[in-house]
Amino acid sequence: MKLTIVGRQMNVRNDLKELVEKKLAKFDRFFADNTSATVTFSRQKNKECLEITILSSGTIFRSEKKDVTFNCALDQCMDSIERQIRKNKTRLERRLREGAFVPENFEYAASDVEEETTFDMIRVKEFDIKPLSTEEAILQMNLLGHQFFVFKDSHTEETCVVYNRADGGYGLIVPKK
Repeated sequence: MKLTIVGRQMNVRNDLKELVEKKLAKFDRFFADNTSATVTFSRQKNKECLEITILSSGTIFRSEKKDVTFNCALDQCMDSIERQIRKNKTRLERRLREGAFVPENFEYAASDVEEETTFDMIRVKEFDIKPLSTEEAILQMNLLGHQFFVFKDSHTEETCVVYNRADGGYGLIVPKK
């Protein structure tokens, strides 16, 4: 796995880099050698924030945790990504390394709201829209931990959006013809 460690407005200590390398080596049994991982360290509101993003065969695994120490946040991120893999293992089986899923690989009120008159754009993201089935788009959304996901439907070639509904289900937004 190709690892990139980033410190946002901070320098990452060598002992933290070594710990991250050691912990992420645990995922080598799930992913092929061409997998890339980015670990971002930052401090936000007196908390240590750690974000791990793993890109493997077009599938993104992501976890972001805040805690009092980077070590605790790292452990939580590792658990979160392993849960994502375990939760979606049957769907991911053909995308990950062969034999990745052997058992020994796993451990463990409106009236008082002020109306917003202007919308300040805080962040703009650009990404490639790939043709996916609706099920693959929902899987990708869940792996990213987002509330919605934009994709191109592989059958209709239309740009669509899947989203998490408040009732626990999923929704699909398709363009009107």
